[in-house]
Amino acid sequence: MTNPTRWATETGPEHSQWYIDRFRRLAAEGADLAGEARLVDAVVAPRSRILDAGCGTGRVGAALAARGHRVVGVDADPALIEAARADHPGPRWLVADLTELDLAGSGEGEPFDAAVVAGNVMAFVAAGTEPTVLTRIAAHLRPDGVVLVGFGLDRGYRLDHFDADVAAAGLRLDQRFATWDLRPWRDDADFAVSLLRRPTD
Repeated sequence: MTNPTRWATETGPEHSQWYIDRFRRLAAEGADLAGEARLVDAVVAPRSRILDAGCGTGRVGAALAARGHRVVGVDADPALIEAARADHPGPRWLVADLTELDLAGSGEGEPFDAAVVAGNVMAFVAAGTEPTVLTRIAAHLRPDGVVLVGFGLDRGYRLDHFDADVAAAGLRLDQRFATWDLRPWRDDADFAVSLLRRPTD
């Protein structure tokens, strides 16, 4: 990995297992872990091909697969991918660095209808690689494909910087919300969910 993620450099070696255990516990308790997936499902056609970028333990991609979508999940953390494979068989889970994303080399050359970037992924990629990450995700979309990105605005990645990176990646901001359940955007929101689109021209 050319640019180690902040997930790797700013957390301890036990963090990945803590994260895996946390979401397994929440699932066992019946917590609602599919909020992001419901929004993605609402904006794509049935049986869409969806990239779960920074998929973690696979909770979002698994919920989308349960709704009939064809899902490929990628994450830079092998432990999280191992947990996704164990807990959520069905989707294809791959270890991949989003800054170097090239899924054609893994037999996934067909463009995606949509991508989802949930769980504060954009705040965990290596600092300064955000435009590259968005560019690599955009390169895997079909024209008019969509990307849904959500992250907390208290994590060091400013929204104006994100918007500049979106434009640099050749994507267009279509809509923005304050939560994954579509609460209206407001300037003092502490979380942003952005619906981006790859233009057709």
